[in-house]
Amino acid sequence: MTVHIGAEPGAIAETVLMPGDPLRAKWAADRFLSEVVCVNQVRGMLGFTGLWHGQRVTIHGSGMGMPSLSIYANELIRDYGAKTLIRIGSAGAMQPQIAIRDIVLAQACTTVSTPSRGIFREINFAPCADFDLLHAAYRVAQKREAPVHVGNIYSSDVFYDERPDLNEIMQRHGVLCVEMEAAELYAVAARHKARALAILTISDHLLTHEALPSSEREQSFAEMVELALRAAFPDVAVS
Repeated sequence: MTVHIGAEPGAIAETVLMPGDPLRAKWAADRFLSEVVCVNQVRGMLGFTGLWHGQRVTIHGSGMGMPSLSIYANELIRDYGAKTLIRIGSAGAMQPQIAIRDIVLAQACTTVSTPSRGIFREINFAPCADFDLLHAAYRVAQKREAPVHVGNIYSSDVFYDERPDLNEIMQRHGVLCVEMEAAELYAVAARHKARALAILTISDHLLTHEALPSSEREQSFAEMVELALRAAFPDVAVS
């Protein structure tokens, strides 16, 4: 047990899916896993471990923002032996070719600041995804004919951003979308020799101001969870 995770030793799988919302972790576990056990409830940050086609998986909330995710990613890797961490979350599109419900695979992350900045100091570390996970997710998306985009994303440390000039710079340089956690996940995973990937569903669009209705979010997010599981276990035959 750690300060933030109450799971017993051995209760966390080596593969962990990390939605921001703990209730989304419960939804995903109920929908995709069998033999599900709730392994963490500390501070309401729910975590569940179960089986997906015989493969052991934990789905654990990360909270909102990089500081919160950093806590859980560090403890999951350092104290529970997690080796593969996949963020499954929503994002806001920043390019015209990306549509609501599309999926973005974060190859690399642009940031203004992250919790790891104090470690890197003068170094501009470039957080990037694990290539094998990225490649596997892309191949699965192509086979499923899912609308997928691969590239650089922006991990923001604020939700209510009042810097339209900053967004314009991101858009000019081809940044695909904005979210709030992936860059720190990639940095923590690199530090501890773990694998990481962020798979994001576009729920909002910064250019068109479209937004996915809440009634449709679960159905749209299901594709993302399926993609994450198949990427984590590419050798599992799924009918």
